[in-house]
Amino acid sequence: MARLNVNPTRMELTRLKKSLVTARRGHKLLKDKRDELMKQFLEIVKENRDLRRNVEEALSRAHKSFTIASAVMSPEMLEEALMYPKQSVSLALSKRNIMSVNVPVYDFKTKNDDPAEIFPYGFATTSGELDEAVQALSDILQDMLKLAQLEKAAQMMAQEIEKTRRRVNALEYVMIPQYEETIKYIRMKLDENERGNLSRLMKVKDMMLEEQRQANLRHDEAAAASYKG
Repeated sequence: MARLNVNPTRMELTRLKKSLVTARRGHKLLKDKRDELMKQFLEIVKENRDLRRNVEEALSRAHKSFTIASAVMSPEMLEEALMYPKQSVSLALSKRNIMSVNVPVYDFKTKNDDPAEIFPYGFATTSGELDEAVQALSDILQDMLKLAQLEKAAQMMAQEIEKTRRRVNALEYVMIPQYEETIKYIRMKLDENERGNLSRLMKVKDMMLEEQRQANLRHDEAAAASYKG
């Protein structure tokens, strides 16, 4: 692992130690976030799968009823019956925060609470299969919105999981090893400098002791010569 290009000083060593502590803390928090996102994501996927199955079955039944109605009614009568709807729907969008991901929440309201308002035609000239198809579509509308909400939430959470995974890997396999390698290098350099300084001090001490010994020796020789004289 390549180390960072920094000066091997004690100040840099202190800074990198702090950065390493922060990186390790961030790595743990991001791992916890990733694990919780995965847990929430799997729950949404399971709910989405079950709901999709129900919606597809309901849509299949509605399509079957509409196909039968198309067979027993003329195209003109069918088009006229569905041309002017009586009921209208308003859709409201809000947000829900899941581990810092703002997923959408859909809510709809009908203009009229009367269940009969979903039929924009009279019952005298239409088939019962058309009634069943319109009723099935009305019943499944809430589930279809819920399915769209879940699928969008799953998509957004999958993107956030991938982003978090990349950050975790960058910290785990790049930044933290770089910090550790650089700290190790600086410590080695500082120890090497300290040993060099200690060696120089020992040499200076030896030189000073030798000079002192030579001075004492000269002093002793001078004293002996003076005594003989």
